[in-house]
Amino acid sequence: MQKRLYVGNLPYQMTDAELESTFAQVGDVVDAVVVMDRETGRSRGFGFVEMADEQAAEAAIKQLNGSQVGGRSIRVAEANPRPDRSRPRGGR
Repeated sequence: MQKRLYVGNLPYQMTDAELESTFAQVGDVVDAVVVMDRETGRSRGFGFVEMADEQAAEAAIKQLNGSQVGGRSIRVAEANPRPDRSRPRGGR
Protein backbone atom coordinates (compact mmCIF):
# COMPACT_ATOMS: atom_id res chain seq x y z
CA MET A 1 0.00 0.00 0.00
CA GLN A 2 1.31 3.44 -0.93
CA LYS A 3 2.48 5.78 1.83
CA ARG A 4 2.55 9.59 1.70
CA LEU A 5 5.42 11.44 3.37
CA TYR A 6 5.83 15.08 4.38
CA VAL A 7 9.22 16.58 3.54
CA GLY A 8 10.10 19.87 5.24
CA ASN A 9 12.96 22.38 5.18
CA LEU A 10 13.60 21.84 1.47
CA PRO A 11 15.95 24.15 -0.43
CA TYR A 12 13.77 26.79 -2.12
CA GLN A 13 15.23 26.05 -5.56
CA MET A 14 14.40 22.30 -5.43
CA THR A 15 12.15 20.96 -8.19
CA ASP A 16 9.67 18.08 -8.21
CA ALA A 17 12.14 16.02 -10.29
CA GLU A 18 14.99 16.64 -7.83
CA LEU A 19 12.76 15.68 -4.90
CA GLU A 20 11.73 12.48 -6.68
CA SER A 21 15.37 11.68 -7.50
CA THR A 22 16.40 12.14 -3.86
CA PHE A 23 13.78 9.67 -2.62
CA ALA A 24 14.23 7.22 -5.52
CA GLN A 25 17.65 6.39 -4.06
CA VAL A 26 15.82 4.74 -1.14
CA GLY A 27 12.81 3.09 -2.84
CA ASP A 28 10.13 3.31 -5.52
CA VAL A 29 8.53 6.75 -5.74
CA VAL A 30 4.96 7.07 -7.03
CA ASP A 31 4.78 10.88 -6.89
CA ALA A 32 6.81 13.83 -5.61
CA VAL A 33 5.58 17.42 -5.36
CA VAL A 34 7.23 20.58 -4.02
CA VAL A 35 4.46 22.87 -2.75
CA MET A 36 4.50 26.25 -4.50
CA ASP A 37 3.08 29.58 -3.31
CA ARG A 38 0.07 30.50 -5.47
CA GLU A 39 0.82 34.22 -5.50
CA THR A 40 4.59 34.25 -6.05
CA GLY A 41 5.09 30.90 -7.81
CA ARG A 42 8.06 30.15 -5.53
CA SER A 43 8.60 27.09 -3.38
CA ARG A 44 7.17 27.17 0.14
CA GLY A 45 10.05 25.00 1.37
CA PHE A 46 8.15 21.75 1.82
CA GLY A 47 6.60 19.00 -0.25
CA PHE A 48 5.10 15.54 -0.32
CA VAL A 49 6.45 12.25 -1.61
CA GLU A 50 4.33 9.16 -2.15
CA MET A 51 6.33 5.97 -1.80
CA ALA A 52 5.23 2.71 -3.43
CA ASP A 53 4.88 0.79 -0.16
CA GLU A 54 5.21 0.92 3.60
CA GLN A 55 8.75 -0.52 3.61
CA ALA A 56 10.04 2.11 1.16
CA ALA A 57 8.40 4.86 3.23
CA GLU A 58 9.95 3.61 6.47
CA ALA A 59 13.36 3.35 4.77
CA ALA A 60 13.02 6.91 3.44
CA ILE A 61 12.16 8.28 6.89
CA LYS A 62 15.04 6.39 8.51
CA GLN A 63 17.66 7.28 5.89
CA LEU A 64 16.65 10.79 4.81
CA ASN A 65 15.22 12.47 7.92
CA GLY A 66 17.89 14.91 9.10
CA SER A 67 20.04 14.42 6.01
CA GLN A 68 21.62 17.33 4.13
CA VAL A 69 20.00 18.25 0.81
CA GLY A 70 21.16 21.40 -0.93
CA GLY A 71 22.81 22.61 2.27
CA ARG A 72 19.69 22.15 4.41
CA SER A 73 18.79 19.47 6.93
CA ILE A 74 15.47 18.09 5.66
CA ARG A 75 12.67 16.69 7.82
CA VAL A 76 10.90 13.55 6.62
CA ALA A 77 7.82 12.17 8.39
CA GLU A 78 4.58 10.37 7.65
CA ALA A 79 2.11 12.89 6.24
CA ASN A 80 -1.08 13.68 8.10
CA PRO A 81 -4.27 12.60 6.29
CA ARG A 82 -5.69 15.16 3.89
CA PRO A 83 -8.57 17.16 5.36
CA ASP A 84 -12.07 16.45 4.08
CA ARG A 85 -12.92 19.46 1.93
CA SER A 86 -16.39 18.30 0.94
CA ARG A 87 -18.06 20.23 3.76
CA PRO A 88 -18.31 24.03 3.57
CA ARG A 89 -16.34 25.90 6.23
CA GLY A 90 -17.78 28.45 8.62
CA GLY A 91 -21.22 27.00 9.36
CA ARG A 92 -23.16 29.12 6.85
